[in-house]
Amino acid sequence: MTTAIVAGPDVDGLVSELELAGVQVTRIEGVVTAEVLRDAGIDDADLYVLTDLDEATSIPVAKELHPDVRVVVYSRDSLPEFVRGSADIAMDPDLFAPDVVAEELA
Repeated sequence: MTTAIVAGPDVDGLVSELELAGVQVTRIEGVVTAEVLRDAGIDDADLYVLTDLDEATSIPVAKELHPDVRVVVYSRDSLPEFVRGSADIAMDPDLFAPDVVAEELA
C-alpha cells in the first residue's frame, strides 16, 4: 500500500481522492518541522505532498529525513527557487484534477 503525508490545506479534495485510490494518508496542519514529519511517519512514507508553499522549507527537510520519499507539490502558487531541485514534481490544481493526480500517485 502506498503511504502519503499531506501537509497543508486540502481545498481541492486531493486527500479524499488519494484515499479512494487506496493510499494511506497522514495529514499535517500548521508548521511543518522535522519533528512533525517524523511523528507523521516520514521515514516510511512513499509520498510527501505539500499544498501550502509557505511551508516550502519542509521539502528539503523531508528529503534529508527520507531521501527516497517522492515530493509532490500540489498548489496554484509558484514553487520557490530554493526548493525546485528538491521537489520531484509540481502540479497546479487548475491543470490537474485531484482524481487524476491521485490515480497517478497511487
